[in-house]
Amino acid sequence: MGICDSTMGLKSTLFVTALLLSGAVAAVKTQAYFNETAYLPCQFINSQNRSLDELVVFWQNQEKLVVYELYQGKEKYDNVDSKYKSRHISFDEENWTLQLHNVEIKDQGDYQCFIHHKSHKGLVPIHKMSSELSVIANFSQPEILEDSNTSSKSYRNLTCYSVQGYPHPEEMYFLLRTENSTTKYSPTMQKSQDNITELYKVSISWSYSGFHDPSNRSITCVLCVLGMCLFSKPYNIVPPKTHLPPKDNMLWIAAPSLVIVGVMVFFLAQWKRKKKQPDLSRERHESETIKMEGEESKNATHQQVPTLQHC
Repeated sequence: MGICDSTMGLKSTLFVTALLLSGAVAAVKTQAYFNETAYLPCQFINSQNRSLDELVVFWQNQEKLVVYELYQGKEKYDNVDSKYKSRHISFDEENWTLQLHNVEIKDQGDYQCFIHHKSHKGLVPIHKMSSELSVIANFSQPEILEDSNTSSKSYRNLTCYSVQGYPHPEEMYFLLRTENSTTKYSPTMQKSQDNITELYKVSISWSYSGFHDPSNRSITCVLCVLGMCLFSKPYNIVPPKTHLPPKDNMLWIAAPSLVIVGVMVFFLAQWKRKKKQPDLSRERHESETIKMEGEESKNATHQQVPTLQHC
């Protein structure tokens, strides 16, 4: 290989190094959940097996505030910004990763990792890495509530809400499901943000007037964030039942029927009892008849006996 080729290779190496140190390399995107741990990578390849005693490693945020510094293997707080001094932050030596614990919404943004080699010539930059942190918080499962102050019986006010989430949802709507169709309703979303945590509370409201339809229906609330959707428990609507007469009216209707049935049962029982009892007058008449016939027969016999005459 000639001198020109060697020069070209050296220029290429210097050009790549310049791009790396100037931050031209695309930032690595990383994500963390609210109140958990964020991992800010440095991705340093220690090809020369340098000891941490020879290095100065630190991270700074997008405002150029120092988040953490490891100076020749020891944590140093002289240059760290005051809002990070009280935070729980640790450094993973094996993975060259900064761990930002109990992450907050305000922690999201761009971070840069710097590594310098400390020698007798001073600090020499040898590595730089950019990362972009985004923080998310899971919304609670949407819940549908019925407004108890609804004055009209022809409709009901339904409100669906979800809390403690981040970022702002893309969409929130109701789904009305019947036996044959599914209809989407998208009322205006109401939102509020906590001043301290920066978490969102969102809600939608709907006046539904189909409670007297004869078919079964259900209403579901849907909340979509970052391409994923959360579903509420179904709010089921049962068709109204046929109204029965009031109990007082039922008693008035049933009373005459009970009286009639009672009378019929009474007379039927009397009739059966009378049928079973013997007819005493008839028996007495038959007895007198037999007695009279006996006396007549006796008299006839006395009349037929001849009278004996004495000579």
